[in-house]
Amino acid sequence: MFDLVIYGGLVALPGQAPAHCDIAISDGRIAAILEAGTEVEALRRLDAAGRLVMPGALDVHVHLGHGSDISYPRAASDAESESSAAASGGVTTIVPFILSAEEHSTIFDQIRSVTEAGSHIDFGYHLIISTEEQLAQVPRYIADYGIPSFKIFMNNRGGEGKRLGLPDIDDAFLFRLAQACAQNGGVLCPHPENIEVVHYLRQQVMAGDPDGINGLSSWNESRPPFVEADAIQRAARLCQAAGSPIYVVHTSSGEALDAAIAARQSGVDITIETCPHYLTHDVTWERGTVGKINPPLREPADREALWAGITSGAIDTVASDHVHRTLAGKEGGIWKASPGCPGLETILPVMLTEGHHRRGVPIARIVSLLCENPSRAMGLWGQKGAIAPGFDADIVLVDLDAEYTLSAQDVLSDAGYSIYEGMGFKGRVTHTLVRGVEVYRDGQMVAGTAGHGRYVRRRLEH
Repeated sequence: MFDLVIYGGLVALPGQAPAHCDIAISDGRIAAILEAGTEVEALRRLDAAGRLVMPGALDVHVHLGHGSDISYPRAASDAESESSAAASGGVTTIVPFILSAEEHSTIFDQIRSVTEAGSHIDFGYHLIISTEEQLAQVPRYIADYGIPSFKIFMNNRGGEGKRLGLPDIDDAFLFRLAQACAQNGGVLCPHPENIEVVHYLRQQVMAGDPDGINGLSSWNESRPPFVEADAIQRAARLCQAAGSPIYVVHTSSGEALDAAIAARQSGVDITIETCPHYLTHDVTWERGTVGKINPPLREPADREALWAGITSGAIDTVASDHVHRTLAGKEGGIWKASPGCPGLETILPVMLTEGHHRRGVPIARIVSLLCENPSRAMGLWGQKGAIAPGFDADIVLVDLDAEYTLSAQDVLSDAGYSIYEGMGFKGRVTHTLVRGVEVYRDGQMVAGTAGHGRYVRRRLEH
């Protein structure tokens, strides 16, 4: 007797085009993959006829904060709203960052409990490493907390980190973190920017456009693609020397992608991530400052270069870089506005609409970008990211032909807006299950599922 059988749908199994089969679930895990129409006993049955059945997406680049603070959640409601947004868009696992100058073990248990109290979906955490005390604890973070992924802001120099309450670091600090990752089974995730050059360029660009009239173009010119590419090649070489894998976050430009590919070809163990907004938006976007993100939105040619990387297989993962500040943070013009935008609830719809329907990206490739590859890169393979026996029953049903236009009223994130408002989508999530439990059904969050989410320990396969 199974707990649940999902039947009648086209199922995206690992590495395969969607095919008809049924899925049996027990104790929150996938118990069996059955031939379509197999008669079995089950407590419940879910009819997926006419829909794609795929693994829940893993969004492994999320900023889960509180109000305008993106450091970490302070109340269960922070996790409740953003996990609702995630579930509505087919995301069943998130891996946000903990951003703090404190030694992380002093605050982690509180952050975990707050997140578990509110989250509808499962979650892990990355740690941002910025201090000597934190660096010394990397082996403990991996062994005791199941956190093997560590972000470092390469741009925290010359006081740049003060905005986030973080101290300056240098390349030697990055290299030592890479050594700690290599020795203890971790992965280094650098924010790549040559900030010294950015400081010089910003002065020039601001002098020519002090009021920010040129908006997104000026922001891009002040942090151009080459400063991203330079930092990627530098971090990759340091990680290779230390013996650490590297996961390059939010690749935004063709030049940065080329640098990451070159590192891979030279033998670096590198995983390349991009974000939906770099695949859909550029400096010409009419809403201007609302699209201030770091790295900046680039030129149309960069957008197409990233799609070429999606098609070729060069890009491994797509993640949202979700920031749930409200539009109030965008006031004051391009130079004063806060960077970032929400994206949890649109990451899968964007890839289905712009990738699958518009550009012919196969469903199997989208599943690899949003499910399989993030799971492998972040130490969750065997538990998350595939419809296969023994994996958690994190499953999403999608009506691939459903068309709709996103409005601000549809947004569940407490950001209250989306850069995709007014955009037409094709491919709507109808059901989201986390460990076999429906948390989203037919356009609504299921009552009583806040707090269903659980913290997941991660371990990298080396």
